[in-house]
Amino acid sequence: MPYATNSALPDAIRHALPAHAQDIYRAAFNGAFETYRGDPRREEIAHRVAWAAVKKRYVKRAGRWLARSSASALATST
Repeated sequence: MPYATNSALPDAIRHALPAHAQDIYRAAFNGAFETYRGDPRREEIAHRVAWAAVKKRYVKRAGRWLARSSASALATST
């Protein structure tokens, strides 16, 4: 089912991702959920699409999700 707000996202996503990444996840999930109407794997596909969208802008480093620009700055400053 589509998510109306970030607070409606699954706990694992809300606790793992920063607010902006949650926005990305929710928008991508809702779009994919609509796109794959009629597919029996609709929800699974929508979650995969949402994670892919997050991973375009964020990277997980040391257990935290960081914006790719921040992660690049950290890598070059060490």
